[in-house]
Amino acid sequence: MAQTKKENRQRIKYRIRKIVKGTAERPRLSVFRSNTNIYVQFIDDEAGKTLFGASSKELGDEKMNKTEQAKKVGMLAAKKAQEKKIETIVFDRNGYPYFGRVKALAEGAREGGLKF
Repeated sequence: MAQTKKENRQRIKYRIRKIVKGTAERPRLSVFRSNTNIYVQFIDDEAGKTLFGASSKELGDEKMNKTEQAKKVGMLAAKKAQEKKIETIVFDRNGYPYFGRVKALAEGAREGGLKF
């Protein structure tokens, strides 16, 4: 029985989430990728709360491709995290392969000063 892409990603996501847990000192950086935008959330799993988020919608109308957009969102997220005095995180790729936009976002966050 063949699985759809969505079901396959969901299975991978659950496998990752068994291991990756965020705390208040070291929150989980969760990535969501849509066709047009990319979003990140900083999550404290112990309290069950989203601390804050960032998205490509906050970048404005600047023309750039999706990979450049993802890198800028990573840098924006790192800047917001440092304002809240967060330096280390746990990266949750949310079932997406560590490739392309997800990788660019992670590199942007590292350049912005986050450690993971």
